[in-house]
Amino acid sequence: MFYRLRHDFHLSIITMLGACAVFGVTPFAIYRLYSGNLAGALVDLFILFTICFTVAYAWVTGDNRRSGFYLALLSCAGGTAVAIMQGDVGIFWLFPAFITSFFLTEPRIAVGLNLLAIGVLAFQPVVFDSQEQMLAFVTTSIVVSCCTYIFAQRAAHQRRRLEMLATHDPLTGVKNRRAMEEDMAAAVSQFTRSQMDYALIILDLDMFKRINDRHGHAVGDEVLVDCARLIQRNTRRNDCLYRFGGEEFVIIMPGVKPAGVRAVAENLRHKLEAELASPSGAVTASFGVASLLGSDNADSWIARADGALYQAKTEGRNRVVIMARRQDASPENDTGAPPEVVPLL
Repeated sequence: MFYRLRHDFHLSIITMLGACAVFGVTPFAIYRLYSGNLAGALVDLFILFTICFTVAYAWVTGDNRRSGFYLALLSCAGGTAVAIMQGDVGIFWLFPAFITSFFLTEPRIAVGLNLLAIGVLAFQPVVFDSQEQMLAFVTTSIVVSCCTYIFAQRAAHQRRRLEMLATHDPLTGVKNRRAMEEDMAAAVSQFTRSQMDYALIILDLDMFKRINDRHGHAVGDEVLVDCARLIQRNTRRNDCLYRFGGEEFVIIMPGVKPAGVRAVAENLRHKLEAELASPSGAVTASFGVASLLGSDNADSWIARADGALYQAKTEGRNRVVIMARRQDASPENDTGAPPEVVPLL
């Protein structure tokens, strides 16, 4: 629960609004009910119930976009209804709605909702005591909306930048190890639910240390950047590339069956050998490959691919080794030991 609140900004805003509804609207609903204002109490209770239902929907489904839109629409519509029923006292409920709408939904939609609420109230003579009061409300509301729009846009930009820094390698621009671990866990969960095939490829540039030693780290960095771009050009859009560390890269490939993963890895190996170069000549790579198995978790999956990479290195580099369990192995052999893991050369 707290993990989702820390890492999902929109869900935290939706939850905060729900909490504010419970602690802010409920006392007014009770007060209006006891003071005989049944209509006002019913409106407050309807707003409260709908907000709580929408918050629960966001938590269960993860659909923050739709939930945020409904909350922004409900807040503006409810605030407008309260203002019409309560007069100028009720318009104060609209200012929190004007602010939160920019954090709940897209800016253009928030602008439309705010302007619609302002326009409806501006043509309701029962809300304001004078023309001057109406103009003051319209002006103040527009200023609040403009300032919130600027702040929300700036906050969204900073949030995207922080997310990029936290999940992407600053040199190559591809995803980093932290993002890889999260995506691997998600792939294992998806495989458990739907049996969707996944392949994991670890590739390591051969003799990369010599490039740094002979030509400097600046040249080595250029080779790494070129390598990442070359891999991205020769993989599908839904394949995910990560810099695992140093000169190692990892590719998670959804929908690739075990029977076809060798062709994919061999094609990448040939492309790197033919197109990737340093001042000393061609740069090759060794590949370790493992398809996701039903008995795997994220650690065992990458461990099998890493074992295949180690074998590719020890057998002469610039080759592909695929690691899998023997097809005829049972979950346990006669000795009770786990089934043997062997390379498919």
